[in-house]
Amino acid sequence: MKPRKVSFAPLRQWSLAQHRTRRSFAAWPAAVRGMAWMVAGGLLFSLLNTLARSLTLHLDVYQSQFLRYLMGLLVILPWVVRGGWRSYMPVNMAGQFWRGGVHTLGLILWFTALPQIPLADMTAIGFTGPIFIMIGAAWFLGEPMRPDRWVAASIGFVGVLVVVLPKMSGVGGWYSLVMLASSPVFAASFLITKALTRYEKPGVIVLWQALTVSVLSLPMALPHWQMPTALQWLGFAATGVLGTLGHYCLTRAFALADISATQSLRFLDLVWASVLGWLVFGDVPSQSTWLGAFVILCATVWIARREGRRNIPVPD
Repeated sequence: MKPRKVSFAPLRQWSLAQHRTRRSFAAWPAAVRGMAWMVAGGLLFSLLNTLARSLTLHLDVYQSQFLRYLMGLLVILPWVVRGGWRSYMPVNMAGQFWRGGVHTLGLILWFTALPQIPLADMTAIGFTGPIFIMIGAAWFLGEPMRPDRWVAASIGFVGVLVVVLPKMSGVGGWYSLVMLASSPVFAASFLITKALTRYEKPGVIVLWQALTVSVLSLPMALPHWQMPTALQWLGFAATGVLGTLGHYCLTRAFALADISATQSLRFLDLVWASVLGWLVFGDVPSQSTWLGAFVILCATVWIARREGRRNIPVPD
């Protein structure tokens, strides 16, 4: 019998398809590419939040915070070993630790409230972040604050209020305020990230965030430590993959476009969170949640079309 020939045609076709997709994506305006990265990051973080909420219902929230970033660090290590430690050494070490410290503070607030409020409401409250980010980008980064960006963010924020206000008087009202307090802290973290993208590679930023947050979260994780089950370890490994990919997408988005231009697209996360919360936790979104989501979606589509027409050249 003659040995069977192995056909590599499907692999070649897949490689060609990837090459064409990359070329097509590279031809898009830089602002639109930045927005595409932001949408991808939002979807990944919605999946991450769903999984993290499931884990925090059974384990200490601060242990969950530590393990989520520790797993993210382990996910990145193979690329670090392959590329060499020197290629991942930051230009600004102090900036990386400042970013890690600020982000850890935001995570402490966020993880404290995470198991206590529905996923869609949690996501909606987090959408106050773009307002803080746009103000900070104008004040500290010198980005132009075009009127249409303010209009899009304001309309989106109105949609968030439609979701949040009816629930503020309920049992989870206090935790809603804790979640709300994390928004300006995360905004500061993202602004530091945007500043770092001017001279740091996305992979370096993602690695040092995972490293610094893991180190700073460990002291809070130890007092109530309990050994996770095999399934929980698998869940944390998945959060590491999702979180690493999500932060990489955000970093690419910030490198390609003004940070204020990408923020209105974060409002799409409410749609993902509503669907996932219903599928996983049985949280049926209220009429106010869907009405707010519709308002948010309108603002998102409108600003995306306007930013796409600008075609501002930004280095990749």
